[in-house]
Amino acid sequence: MQPLPSRTPRTTVAHEFPVKRSQHILVVDDSREIAALMQELLASRGYDVRLAYSAADAEREVASNPPDLILLDVMMPRMSGHDLCQSVRENPAWSGIKILMLSAKGRDIDVTKGIAVGADAYLTKPFSTKELTAKVQQLLGE
Repeated sequence: MQPLPSRTPRTTVAHEFPVKRSQHILVVDDSREIAALMQELLASRGYDVRLAYSAADAEREVASNPPDLILLDVMMPRMSGHDLCQSVRENPAWSGIKILMLSAKGRDIDVTKGIAVGADAYLTKPFSTKELTAKVQQLLGE
């Protein structure tokens, strides 16, 4: 038995769509558990997520592989998130990096200080996964 002829001719159409690269996010938190949870959440949504457990490690990561967004804990030993944020903002090569500060300190003065040192946004812990992902999408222009 032979196949029935098609009523419409088959044509091959090549569409060229730009390949969207995965957005690179650097999570900086001295709590390995919190960093791992954020990595799991964001990676499940298609982001390329790297971790740093100190501001010094984060500076090295930013220098070698600048992210699109840094999720930055405020309270860390030795160098605070405020100090790291200010350091990133002082380097013109890193001017396009978005910074989302995360802290248990949610008073107006704390938020104001975060924004004053260059953070693009500030979330107070604890936050919901919906809040975090919405803020990440907003900062990355999605």
